[in-house]
Amino acid sequence: MTLRIVPLTDPEPGASSRRLAWLASTNDGAPAGSAFLRLFTKAGQDHLAELEIAVHPAERRRGVGTLLLDAAVTAARSEGRRSVIAQAEQGSPADRFLAARGFRPVLSLTYARLALADADVTALAEQPCPGYELTEWDGTVPAELAQSYADSRRAMDDMPMEGTDYGTVVWDVPRVVAAAEAVAARGELLHTVAAVDTADGSVVGFSELVVPGDGRGDGQHYGTAVLPEHRGRGLARRMKAASIRRTRRQHPELAGLCTDTADSNAPMLAVNEALGYLPTHKAVEYQLDL
Repeated sequence: MTLRIVPLTDPEPGASSRRLAWLASTNDGAPAGSAFLRLFTKAGQDHLAELEIAVHPAERRRGVGTLLLDAAVTAARSEGRRSVIAQAEQGSPADRFLAARGFRPVLSLTYARLALADADVTALAEQPCPGYELTEWDGTVPAELAQSYADSRRAMDDMPMEGTDYGTVVWDVPRVVAAAEAVAARGELLHTVAAVDTADGSVVGFSELVVPGDGRGDGQHYGTAVLPEHRGRGLARRMKAASIRRTRRQHPELAGLCTDTADSNAPMLAVNEALGYLPTHKAVEYQLDL
């Protein structure tokens, strides 16, 4: 079988990355697979690339994935990248493929889902947290909270990443705004719950949730985090519970909410369990050192 690898470029770079792509096709023009390489462009992560490879089941074990991988790795090297990361479901063909080609496992993840029809988080959402109050918004953060919210994003800095060479994500107001605008541009809905310190009005924690534009299917939790100096007060659980309760009210046709958590992040795994999330599968984050 003759394969053709066609390089492509995403015409619209994002606020913090740009993408390269390759399409593999057979000699008769039938698509056989694809690869996407996300090149992070912001300071703190400009050493990193993220890879996604997909091969049509009928074309597997014919060298398609290897050709796509070679093209992507060559591009990553030419772009001066130090590390390439890729994720695969545990036990899947992709898991075995990456392990056999020099990638090393650096992070284990648990994926979980909450069926909204069965969710009853009212009591958790209404638990008092003396010294704090919750606020929420849709889309872009309100101007009066923008700087404080951007500052609170450092709560993610010590998120367990185990051996991953993930670098440092530096948040400022333009990046926060750009992230919200990117969700809207995809036709999805971003909702954020934030914990505010009543002593000074500063944002000390947040929980983000993205819902499909039609309000159906499953929503996806993005980041949930609390600044280190405000942890141990139940804020993460209360924010996430408030987000779930609001989602049930605003999107009655939504079936469930999905989340993923590092296996080493015991506090967040405990939050998810308390809220009724059930594990669906495991995944492995792999890294190739260039």
